[in-house]
Amino acid sequence: MHFSDRPEAGRRLGERLDHLRGRDVVVLGLPRGGVPVAAEVAAALDAPLDVCLVRKLGVPYQPELGMGAIGEDGVRVINQEVLRGTGVSDADLARVEEHELRVLHDRAARYRGAAPAVRVTGRTAVVVDDGVATGATARAACRIARARGAARVVLAVPVAPRDFARRLAGDADELVCLHSPRDFAAVGQFYADFTQVADAEVTDCLRRAARRHPTGAGATGRDVTVTAGAVRLGGRLTVPEGAVGVVVFAHGSGSSRHSPRNRFVAEGLHRAGLATLLFDLLTDAEEADRDNVFDIALLAGRLLDATRRLRGEPGVEGLAVGWFGASTGAAAALWAAADPGARPAAVVSRGGRPDLAGPRLAAVTAPTLLVVGGADPLVLDLNRRAQAELRCENRLAVVPGAGHLFQEPGTLEQVTELARDWFTDHMAPAHV
Repeated sequence: MHFSDRPEAGRRLGERLDHLRGRDVVVLGLPRGGVPVAAEVAAALDAPLDVCLVRKLGVPYQPELGMGAIGEDGVRVINQEVLRGTGVSDADLARVEEHELRVLHDRAARYRGAAPAVRVTGRTAVVVDDGVATGATARAACRIARARGAARVVLAVPVAPRDFARRLAGDADELVCLHSPRDFAAVGQFYADFTQVADAEVTDCLRRAARRHPTGAGATGRDVTVTAGAVRLGGRLTVPEGAVGVVVFAHGSGSSRHSPRNRFVAEGLHRAGLATLLFDLLTDAEEADRDNVFDIALLAGRLLDATRRLRGEPGVEGLAVGWFGASTGAAAALWAAADPGARPAAVVSRGGRPDLAGPRLAAVTAPTLLVVGGADPLVLDLNRRAQAELRCENRLAVVPGAGHLFQEPGTLEQVTELARDWFTDHMAPAHV
């Protein structure tokens, strides 16, 4: 199999990756040659495009031979086999690494300008290059994607050696390669046109992709502090341009601000024009006492305090407020929703314990969506019983094949879509 040029390879690779279309994907191209390929993949998947900045560490007297690679976020991959075979000293390695680090920083500024990197937190990162030779650069790119918070990493290339999967096993959750020939010598031998890609072509690819898919543009986040009695709790407020509402996340374990699953859902809400507040319902010391995790009245009080503070926060004042609860945080959201002064626009529970809200369920007036995994029978039964106690508008949505944590491929995307639709359908200007 041969390719006429990189864009043609990218189009064919995009067809192979069609199973990812419609999911929460960001495509990361390796500059420079991988970016034209990645641009076509991003277009095929209707996904945002960014660069994954990696610099090969070439052997000093044979630069095309990679002895490792470095990338953003301090990621460093060294091929000890090449080092031993070439006799490169620690000093030589350090000099090459210092030079490539300067180039990496320069290219980050050149390619992105003042624009921030596309956020990959909680998303599926599809790492794309025009081919794999030694695998060092691809390995570093996958590790960079994970360091940036990707929930899943897919490495996709048009061509690679026959032992591609063995070399990169463990570095990506999924490996996709169109052609793995026995007679592999170099990536360029499988392209009719393998002309070196210029920096201007990279920036042009990124600009065109940004115009087509400005996902997340204008969303700004800032750290906030929520005061609940004598306790100060950390949080993160993110507000996209033209936000139509704001969703407060409640997680019973106290990990809401850092939970990768909650961040994943929050990013999906940002793309729908919803602001989010992720904050810790418990301090680290409080969380150490498991009784606090099940003190629903305490958690509900913290959620109410956060909501009162939020209603006067610059940038979101006057917006309708919804609550997204997980685990015992869902019980706290429903407990709080029974408070006459709470007035949430809507409540969503993900794998929650609404039964722990007890008799207060009947007093909830906010439209409530209960989302449960089909492979979580105990919690599913508890949610069905709790639903029978609700007197408000409500729905029980079962995600087929999902366990309690929604770790199965595609299941958290379904949660995000359900929550997005529920909130956007019920968000209206708040009555103050």
